[in-house]
Amino acid sequence: MKLLLLGCTGFIGRELVPLLAAAGHQLTLVSRRGNPAADLIRCNPALAESWQPGSALAEALNQAEGVVNLAGEPIAEQRWTPSQCALLRSSRINTTKMLAAAISASPTPPQVLLSGSAVGFYGNSPSAVFNEASPAAADFLGQLCSEWEAEAAAIPSSCRLVVLRTGIVLAADGGALGKMLPIFRAGFGGPIGSGRQWMSWIQRSDYCSIIAEALSNGSYSGTYNATAPNPATMAMFCQALGRALGRPSLLPVPGPLLQLLLGDGAAVVLEGQKVLPERLQQQGFNFCYPDLAAALAAATSPSQR
Repeated sequence: MKLLLLGCTGFIGRELVPLLAAAGHQLTLVSRRGNPAADLIRCNPALAESWQPGSALAEALNQAEGVVNLAGEPIAEQRWTPSQCALLRSSRINTTKMLAAAISASPTPPQVLLSGSAVGFYGNSPSAVFNEASPAAADFLGQLCSEWEAEAAAIPSSCRLVVLRTGIVLAADGGALGKMLPIFRAGFGGPIGSGRQWMSWIQRSDYCSIIAEALSNGSYSGTYNATAPNPATMAMFCQALGRALGRPSLLPVPGPLLQLLLGDGAAVVLEGQKVLPERLQQQGFNFCYPDLAAALAAATSPSQR
């Protein structure tokens, strides 16, 4: 397939792009930054000017058979100041709105759009179990994800839509695990906050495989929780990571310290939610890493450093 990829030049793209290329897909990447990819359009897809008829981006869309939209500023890496909240919204909602409008206006719209979302859709709970039918939370992340998904749903019915509500993606070279590894390797790691909060995680290889399968398999349609089938509490996660590294995991990271660093963004790791991938399992998706111990062993193996 000819694929147009938005938001795929960073942490996820480092594994996704080679996987799709190896499968024989023809890739065009969109980025606001420089990138060594051969087929790269440098622009800001959140701007209407980027999608004007005759522009490089509009022409690439007209030629694309499939689109992957993972664009969005990181949610849990900065304080949620008013300006940061506006950026979190615009980088997702505006980008997706412009993309959906361009697909609707295209004389040759793509066959499939795979668009990102997040398990923050469901809000935080120490006890509830969420599946794809669970409603959106009324908090900031819940409403952000709900609006994000609504913009993606504005595409024509002729274009198949797949939405992935993504959990915490595990790989050693970025994301939450990448930030935790130096502390744990030094022997100072431990549960963050109470340790009782749920972490709905997925190994990056499985996440990229979901994307590849959903693009090529026409039976994938609608919303899916992109999480492993066995979520873990923070305490369980830190114990498993300590075992994978052969290091103790005894010293808890105080919640107030995390709140000082991240502000409201600390809620992503201090509260959490238990999310199950019911639709992926019904679809028959085969997880290579359904269990946390194997996922962490793979992510922290010497070949991944």
